[in-house]
Amino acid sequence: MSQSDSTDDDRDLVRAGYRPLFRRGLGGFAAFAAGFSYLSILTGIVQNFHLGYREAGPAFFWTWPVVFAGQLCVALCFAELARRYPYCGGVYAWAGRVGAPSLGWLVGWIYLASLVVTLAAVALAWQVMLPALWPGFQVLDTPARNAALLGVVLIALSTFLNVRGTRLLARVMAAGVVVELIAAVALIALLCGHAVRGPGVVLEARASAPGGGLGPFLAAAVMAAYVMYGFDTAGSLAEETVDPRRRAPRAILQALLAAAALGALLLIGALTSAPDLTDPLLSDGAGGLPYLIKGVLGDALGTVFVAAAALAVFVCTLAVHALAARTLFAMARDGATPFAGRLSRVHPEHRTPHTAAAAVGVLGCALLAFNSGYEQLMTALVCVSIVWTNLAYLLTTGALLVERLRSGPTPDSFLGRCGTPVNALAVVWGAALVVNIGWPREQLYGPEWYQRYGAALYTGALLIAGAVVYRTVRRSA
Repeated sequence: MSQSDSTDDDRDLVRAGYRPLFRRGLGGFAAFAAGFSYLSILTGIVQNFHLGYREAGPAFFWTWPVVFAGQLCVALCFAELARRYPYCGGVYAWAGRVGAPSLGWLVGWIYLASLVVTLAAVALAWQVMLPALWPGFQVLDTPARNAALLGVVLIALSTFLNVRGTRLLARVMAAGVVVELIAAVALIALLCGHAVRGPGVVLEARASAPGGGLGPFLAAAVMAAYVMYGFDTAGSLAEETVDPRRRAPRAILQALLAAAALGALLLIGALTSAPDLTDPLLSDGAGGLPYLIKGVLGDALGTVFVAAAALAVFVCTLAVHALAARTLFAMARDGATPFAGRLSRVHPEHRTPHTAAAAVGVLGCALLAFNSGYEQLMTALVCVSIVWTNLAYLLTTGALLVERLRSGPTPDSFLGRCGTPVNALAVVWGAALVVNIGWPREQLYGPEWYQRYGAALYTGALLIAGAVVYRTVRRSA
């Protein structure tokens, strides 16, 4: 990268009133890798296949393209915002510029909370995979406590890499993504090679699916929604990316498209190769896709792919941690958090938001400790975190739509004349997704009323806490 390139890239920061603090070292593939690492089909699908299958049987496959179509509208809006505002912080920075600064703060607060919960949730996935690779990973007798222990180790590694430098982090994520892409393609080929039925299986709705009608499919869509978010990661790394106005929008779309295509093929491969579609373990968290893979490919080969999934979890954790740290840093840089002076520091040598990364790591580990004693509440909180993520997305795309309707189309818009209809679809989709995921379903949240209505209760508590923090921050400003 030449000095003139660096100057051109940093000019947007100077105009926004920021000093360039990060080292620009991310190219196009590294930006893509950051987004794909977050989406990570070998994490999300492997971890949550049983949820979709339990609700709608083989036909739950169709929730995947539906969720993809909706999230693609959101990603197109984010690609436009990443081109217009190539700043650290992603949706926090975007919402505050197309809407009011107070809206940006609200979006940042909601999104940061969802990212911290997601960090802990992804780290818990090692419990699904590592003991299956080697019984020695089951250090503690209680699965919840062992999951917390493995998760703390994973977050500690992630914190170290997030503090040590963006280039090192990018290299690890890029290497992990290459392995995940190769493993995903190989797994799809092997599963399809062992097919015992045709792809028409995706038209079979399980007769025993609870609720009947559309209800099971709406519930099954939670699995796809759990995977297809976080594609905005490349936008949050804009200040560390070379030529971010061009590369960040592409990376956002490429990450979502690649994950959607590979995920669809993986689901078809799994459904066509499953030895017995009535096996109850396919709908059980103790079985699911890892159980199916081992049943089809055998223990030895199945273990190889479970190991690849464990690596994908590691890389996904890095990406979630990086996004959370940069969101917290961006808010602190604007004086929008308590302890803003410390949280907005950048390491003089490594050029990373080291204090913010460490703070996010501590918060993630605290949630893991909470999970060891209150596993069911943590499970509900993980579902609610998806509501929070998509609520932050909805507020951002909503603010962008209001701006469009007020000022009309701009000549250099990324979406051109399609901007308004695509933006409107993104808003309608986002509202529907928030309602659907937050719907009080016993099978997702629990049997008690306070569990079923966890989305509303947790979100209300988050907004009340946010109001207190916001008043505290404004008072000290």
